[in-house]
Amino acid sequence: QVQLVESGGGLVQAGGSLRLSCAVPRRIFSIYVMGWYRQAPGKQRELVADISRGGSTNYADSVKDRFTISRDNARNTVYLQMNSLKLEDTAVYYCHADGRRTVFKDDYWGQGTQVTVSS
Repeated sequence: QVQLVESGGGLVQAGGSLRLSCAVPRRIFSIYVMGWYRQAPGKQRELVADISRGGSTNYADSVKDRFTISRDNARNTVYLQMNSLKLEDTAVYYCHADGRRTVFKDDYWGQGTQVTVSS
């Protein structure tokens, strides 16, 4: 069973920063596109950012210039650095490994980590 292990969520004041981490099995990390999604209460899950094996990144407009996704190939870990946090960033954040365009045609989710931004 594939496990994506997230850490780094918590409570932070508006304007503050947090860094999320997601540890990924090597065989998944080396092939799949890695991403972060979030889901706020009463809303649909949405893509925050993703990063390809080669390091190409993609961001939701709402987080551009504030969040940075990165991957550490030596540690098989993907990060989401979140700066200038806003109240509307409050959500459960999920790590995602997307292999739907690989020969495996599957994907995996982490258990989610809560990020709460207070005023």
